[in-house]
Amino acid sequence: MPPHDRANPKLDPDLPTNVTRDPDDWVSGDDPMTGAQASHLKTLAEQAGEPDAFREHLTKAEASKRIDALRAKLKLFDGPPHAA
Repeated sequence: MPPHDRANPKLDPDLPTNVTRDPDDWVSGDDPMTGAQASHLKTLAEQAGEPDAFREHLTKAEASKRIDALRAKLKLFDGPPHAA
């Protein structure tokens, strides 16, 4: 198939992203968490008063779930500020 006949995935509005996919479905979810995840998780765990939420040998998927839970507890969201 010539390159100009292929659909551009960057323009596909239904293309799944890591933001919307469940960490349990990640291909690399069983890999060790990244350094960035470890640092972020440790900081969030300290801020939330839950130091036990951080463990050195978590998988990427486990770390992501814990980060999401701590962000929710701390009411940290990625979107724009919500009107009061």
